[in-house]
Amino acid sequence: MKEISRRLFLIQSSAGLSGAWLVARWPEIAAAAQHAHTAAQSAAPLKFEFFTPEQAVEVEAIAAQIIPTDDTPGAREARVIYFIDRALMTFDSDKRSLYKKGLEALQLKAKNPLLGIKRFSDIAAAHQIKLLKSIQLSEFFLQVRAHTIIGFFANPEYGGNFNQIGWKHIGFEDHYTFKPPFGFYDRDYKEAK
Repeated sequence: MKEISRRLFLIQSSAGLSGAWLVARWPEIAAAAQHAHTAAQSAAPLKFEFFTPEQAVEVEAIAAQIIPTDDTPGAREARVIYFIDRALMTFDSDKRSLYKKGLEALQLKAKNPLLGIKRFSDIAAAHQIKLLKSIQLSEFFLQVRAHTIIGFFANPEYGGNFNQIGWKHIGFEDHYTFKPPFGFYDRDYKEAK
């Protein structure tokens, strides 16, 4: 019998706990995504439930550095900010104070009265990246990163992933049914016929 190392045990345990957390919160995640979808489809100006407009600009600037726009659209174009806002009103409401404190701390680091910089979003992209690297292991940054990724790849029906931007990044094709071959495991079978 193969001996299990402490590291392997912790990795496997973490995977199990992450899966359990996701299953336990799935209805709330789906509700948040549904709200974001409704907001994105609305012709009326979008309003935030948790964020002030100023906070939304800052969080969107962070998300835009996590999944930047280059030759393909990024987090800003996928409108992940609306997913994050709703998440903080529903399934991750316990993270509100983390966002408030994290944004305040980030603004203090970004502020430079000599250059007229008052907020993180005022800084040039290269300096934003440098500042985010300095906090990349903080609980605040890790949470914003997680919310950004979830919002970027969420089903567009439920919000985030506007125009299937996230799905296009990974080559996912949205079909109601899938036709064989489904993947590498049955390719040889089809070619043998």
